[in-house]
Amino acid sequence: MKILLIVVFSILFFSIGFKFYLKYKKRYLFFESLVFLCQKFDVEIAFSRQRIQNIISTLDEKLKQNLSGIDKNYLSCMESENLIEKEKLFENINFLNEEEKNNIFLFFKSLGRTDLENQLKELKNYENKFLTLQTTSNNEFKKYGKLSIKLGIIACLMVVVIFL
Repeated sequence: MKILLIVVFSILFFSIGFKFYLKYKKRYLFFESLVFLCQKFDVEIAFSRQRIQNIISTLDEKLKQNLSGIDKNYLSCMESENLIEKEKLFENINFLNEEEKNNIFLFFKSLGRTDLENQLKELKNYENKFLTLQTTSNNEFKKYGKLSIKLGIIACLMVVVIFL
């Protein structure tokens, strides 16, 4: 019975630590992908003048995966021809705080709403904001991501010591 409790609690604590690790990693990859998306928009809009829906639909699979579905949510909002709804845009995305959601919402809301010159300026502005968020999330990932796994392992070891 003791061994079963040790195994169950060890798996529980390690999985909690690993879940926090994945959360910090997902945040970093998300903001990294947003920066890349801004750069792609900048290039594609300035030179090839493609439609925003075409640019998003031709993203590679790794980038789409790192965007956690926000690209699909945006495309579905655009296809329904309604105003972009914040709740629908961030559906199934729970690792962002409210300020980050507001910035990202304003970014997607402003896409395609101005002339070419102003759109490129806005893209650069948002790219700088997302670079700052990427740097912050990278620092958090380096600091807290690895720490959460270590704390999970330490909690597992404490359970072993307590029960034995």
